[in-house]
Amino acid sequence: MGSSNKSACKTRRFQASHVLRAAAAVMLAVFAIITQTGCGDKELSKTDFALNTSCTITIYGMSGSEGEAVLDDAFKEIRRYENMLSRTVEGSDVYNINNAGGQPVEVSYDTIAVLKLGIEMGDISDGRFDITVGRLTDLWDFTGDDPHVPEQAAIDEAVKSVSYRNIDIEGNTVRLADPGAAVDLGGVAKGYIADRITDLLEEKGVSSAVINLGGNVAVLGSKEDGSPWNIGIERPYSDRTEVIGSLEAIDATVVTSGTYERKFEENGVLYHHVLDPATGYPAQTDLESVTITAKRGNSAFCDGLSTVCLISGMEKAQALVRELQEKYPEMELEAAFIDKDDDVVQTDGMKIKPVD
Repeated sequence: MGSSNKSACKTRRFQASHVLRAAAAVMLAVFAIITQTGCGDKELSKTDFALNTSCTITIYGMSGSEGEAVLDDAFKEIRRYENMLSRTVEGSDVYNINNAGGQPVEVSYDTIAVLKLGIEMGDISDGRFDITVGRLTDLWDFTGDDPHVPEQAAIDEAVKSVSYRNIDIEGNTVRLADPGAAVDLGGVAKGYIADRITDLLEEKGVSSAVINLGGNVAVLGSKEDGSPWNIGIERPYSDRTEVIGSLEAIDATVVTSGTYERKFEENGVLYHHVLDPATGYPAQTDLESVTITAKRGNSAFCDGLSTVCLISGMEKAQALVRELQEKYPEMELEAAFIDKDDDVVQTDGMKIKPVD
């Protein structure tokens, strides 16, 4: 998964219309599907619902009570971060920021780090990505029982408060210059947590693991036999039953954002959850899915970047990835873009192998 400054986004396409249906015995259909062959007998896995999604952590080479304790500790950490970074958990750092009426709030180091990453993504995208869309997120309520198109007046009012430049950070305190604004870290938090959980597992002696936080995949090391992990990329709008291809990864992060993840239909129109902060409506984009890969430890950056690219559309997304490859060669960034015709455009270093 190496990167080159010259690899950028050449138009390397393949058609995904001939994909095969993924067999459950071969792949785990969890947005990115990770094959489990060649992993040995010492395998422990735990799945739980957290971060508003299904989270699975699988470790290898550690069994029995020791391995179970490691998995329990990892999920305790996920819960701790969720209780810190969720806008809906009463008493969380983000909840307190949003409900402080513009007053400064003391928060954790981790919250500051995620906020700064969100601000960086806002700068990188010229504001197309904005972590102060919390009021809009609440209006659309994609994670609720009854998502619906809000009233236009409510959207217009919420858009007025969207600007990540309203976030003032001084030391370990945060305030919103516009009291009507609301932070939503959904576009970067899972990636940050995936990085921290990977670090935790390594500290506890795990050398081979897969962390999947609702499609934010981080792999620690390789399979036990030294071979790469094979990660399948889901075909958009296939109800998690088809893959377009697979890529190999060792000590890496693979993050996919798609317009198909959360959606609803109203009056014959399909609305997806990736909101344009300028309009308050789902982003008008020619992309249905973006996958970003990088060296391990960069899941937070990839999380934000995949959403930025999805909102930006094919042309701007390719240009942005090219720019970032040159700026951060040490990350080994690569990308794959799937458009509405199921064409896949990928950077030279991505090397997704089509399924045929």
